[in-house]
Formats: sequence, structure tokens, C-alpha cells
Amino acid sequence: MGYTEETLNDVRSQIDAHSEPLAEARKRLALVRAKAIAFRGALRTYASGSLAQHTFIHPIGDGDGGVVLNRSFYPNLGPDGSGEAPQTVADEMCALLSPAVREVYPEARCSTSKRGPKLYFGQPVDGQDPTVDMVIALTRKYGEGLWIPNLHTNKWEASHPELHVELFTSGSESLRRTRRRVIRLLKAWNKQYNQPAFSSHNLSVWAWEFVESGMGMAVALGTVLAKAASRVESGAATIDPAKVSNNVRLLISRETAARRLRKAANGLTDALEHDDDLNAVLSALSGVYWNYLTDPSPNSLASKAAILRKPQPISTTTLGLGGMASLVTPTRAYGDPKSPW
Repeated sequence: MGYTEETLNDVRSQIDAHSEPLAEARKRLALVRAKAIAFRGALRTYASGSLAQHTFIHPIGDGDGGVVLNRSFYPNLGPDGSGEAPQTVADEMCALLSPAVREVYPEARCSTSKRGPKLYFGQPVDGQDPTVDMVIALTRKYGEGLWIPNLHTNKWEASHPELHVELFTSGSESLRRTRRRVIRLLKAWNKQYNQPAFSSHNLSVWAWEFVESGMGMAVALGTVLAKAASRVESGAATIDPAKVSNNVRLLISRETAARRLRKAANGLTDALEHDDDLNAVLSALSGVYWNYLTDPSPNSLASKAAILRKPQPISTTTLGLGGMASLVTPTRAYGDPKSPW
């Protein structure tokens, strides 16, 4: 194992979900599914998203699932009926789930999110209080997949969340393990930005497309970043792997998204090219995972900050500043005795 893989494992140790909140999220989703199946016309329930795909990172957020309704019980509902909007049925589902879940979690309450009821439990575990998003899905008269609601627009959209789980968890055990780890690392990288560029689903689609059997984790991550960068730079679309939904959308401008991907891809390439040099690997990967790694190079911002923490005056040349050489006297920022600035 080279230093790139080793360093990424260090990042993984910081981002992987904690066992107790993760187990609690699974318990809560199972409970909500068990209660939702009692809803009129319910055919089945399913788990989806990060829980079903084993790609949650710390901290635990929403546990995603759905309940599939038989459209014959709701002849006016959805595009295959008379176009009845989803808000009323979502409210009815919430009215069922709220008291049922409170039998186990007395502080629980039900609201709605984009796709259906959202359950809040009011009972933190390890400082985390996982919620459950329950999608109300409707069987389609024509075509594959399901109709799922968009409560922001009060309309229905085609999707195939059950097939997504099947695809994203397919393959050999080693391929599934590598894909899961890459998705978690991609999520952590994406969430470092104040405004993430990609949805978790988008990152999962790319990992499903680009990670191949026999790839190590570091090579797989670099491959996904590089191929995704090329796609976004070219303006090409990322197509729904189930071929049911619309193309996967970026969350920010294409130009900025492409720039972020290319910078991260270059960081992985640089690290792998110097895989036997720990400092070089750390320097390269700290530009990708700046919230988790420190650049050890003498010209890095972290190193300069450490220099400024020393009590004696420092030369501007040491700090890499231009202009005439002079001395800088370190001072402490008001209200933060540890701050170098």
C-alpha cells in the first residue's frame, strides 16, 4: 500500500459514520416503513439512498425510504390519473405516521420535505438525531419506475429509486467495497465547500459508471474525478442510469463545477505520481481534503501559520512575501489566543 491509499484511509477514519447513530438511523427507517405499509393502497416499502447503499458519512442525516401506492386505489392521482397533485396524500400519510411513530419516540413529529413525509424524532444518539424521509411513490401505467412527488412544485416526476439501489450495490464484493469507499470520499470532498456542487445521487452515479473491478481505492477515486471533470468540461450530460428520470443536474454553474473536479483530479494524480513520498502525497491531497489533512510543505499556509505562532520576529522572505525584506512581529488575534492572525 502506497502513501496515497494510506492517507485516504486516514481521511476515511475521520468521515465514516459512527456505528451507534448509523444503527439508530436503520432502526428508525425500519419503524417508519413498518407503519407506512398500513396506509391505504400501500403495495410495498423500500429503503433507498445512503442507508441502502452503505455510503453514509459522519454525521448521520436523513434515512431515505419510500412507500409504493397502487394507483388503482387513487384513480385521480398523478399523471396517469386526472393529474391530482401529491400534497393531499402526503398530508394524509403524515397524519398516519406521526401518532404511530410517537408510540416509540414520544417527541417525534412529522412534517413534509420535497418528496413526502419527513419524520423528526427528538431523541439524539451520540449527538446525532437521524431523520427519516419517506417518499410517496405511485405505480406508473406506462414505462418503468415510479411517479414520485415534488412537493415544492406540487407535481409528479418519474424515477426508479429501487433500481438505483440495485445498480449501485451490484458487482463483486471487492468492487462494491471500493465503490462505497469512493462515494464516501467524494461526499466528504464535496461537502467541504459552502455550496456543494453535486448531489449525493450525482456522485453515486459517477462512481457506478467509472469505478471498475481491480481498481484500488486511490486509483478509483482519481479515475472518477478525472472522468467526471472531462464530462462536465465538455458539457456532456450525466444520464439517469435507470433511464427513467431526467438527466442528473449540477447544483452550481458548470464552469465552477468543472474547475473543482479538475483541481481535485490533479491532486490525486500528483499524489499517485509521488506515492512513495509521504510529504509529497500529503501536500497534494491536502489541496483536495483541506478540512482533514495538513500540508507539510514549508511554503504551505499551514506551515506559515505555524511560523507566525513563534514569538520572535520573522523575515518576510521566510513567509514567501514579495517586496523589500523586513521583519514581521507575530501578534495574537483578539479573542482567540491560538490564532496566528
